[in-house]
Amino acid sequence: MPELPEVEVVRRGLAPRTVGRTIEAVEVLDSRIIRRQVGGVDRLRGALVGTRMTAVVRRGKFLWWRLADGPDAAEGAGADTGEALMGHLGMSGQLRVRTPGPMSPPLDSEGPASDPLRHRRLTLHLDDGTAIDLIDQRLFGGLWTSPLEPSADGRLAGLGSPDTLLPEAASGIARDLLDPAADLPSIARTLRTRRAGVKSLLLSQSIVSGIGNIYADEALWAARTRYDTPGTELSQRRALSILRAAGEVMERALAVGGTSFDALYVNVDGRSGYFARSLAVYGREGEPCPRCGNLLRRALHQGRSSHYCPRCQRPAPRPRRDAR
Repeated sequence: MPELPEVEVVRRGLAPRTVGRTIEAVEVLDSRIIRRQVGGVDRLRGALVGTRMTAVVRRGKFLWWRLADGPDAAEGAGADTGEALMGHLGMSGQLRVRTPGPMSPPLDSEGPASDPLRHRRLTLHLDDGTAIDLIDQRLFGGLWTSPLEPSADGRLAGLGSPDTLLPEAASGIARDLLDPAADLPSIARTLRTRRAGVKSLLLSQSIVSGIGNIYADEALWAARTRYDTPGTELSQRRALSILRAAGEVMERALAVGGTSFDALYVNVDGRSGYFARSLAVYGREGEPCPRCGNLLRRALHQGRSSHYCPRCQRPAPRPRRDAR
């Protein structure tokens, strides 16, 4: 599943190709991809056709385009529509940029890639002839419109946002660790109030968004903390070190295009990211720990695999019982 760095790579790829462009047509090939759209296909087309994309914004794993009326919206003449076009890539979604011409079939070497000829679910046709294809093999992603509302903290809604307006559909999503407005000490304090294992807390999009299985495992290894350590057992210093480690590992992943284990995740041009080569623990069960040389292990915790080093990431000590 694409995590924060992969979605940010997509956002950065979409911005120069879509901002300032007008949506001329919306082609829906599979209505399941807009299942969250109130009013269905007709409402989606009515909300989008003729509008100009003025910004591409991201918070956590959610993307959205800001929309304005009229062909001169990019120059400030068009009024904001009051809605955003939301996007989520789900497990296997891709937003691919296609220039005029026939679609290319997938390469045989791409393995289990989404087939752009078979798995194309929706296309936005722009005024310069560019097409934005939503390709999704498993159909867990989607596009839909959502009304805008002010962000709760009064700060910019997310990376790429021109103001504090946030789509209603993203109002319950916490800020992420690459967001300059994220308050790390406050997030750390929240982690320390919860009894759940720290990895489960990192995956909770209501506490800090965008972290998935890959980067949670990498951050906990870097911070020498085991996945099932209760949040209440963390010191403020340890909680902050975990959050900083998560931010650092995601920044490094972003610098090389994200993590691709197969072609289900690619950027808007169809290229894979290369951070899988730099992973310390995720997917490396039975290999030596890069830090201490002990063999890495994988454990099933709350339905998810967790990769860790049993020497570097020891279980939290049990609290002592009061002597009688």
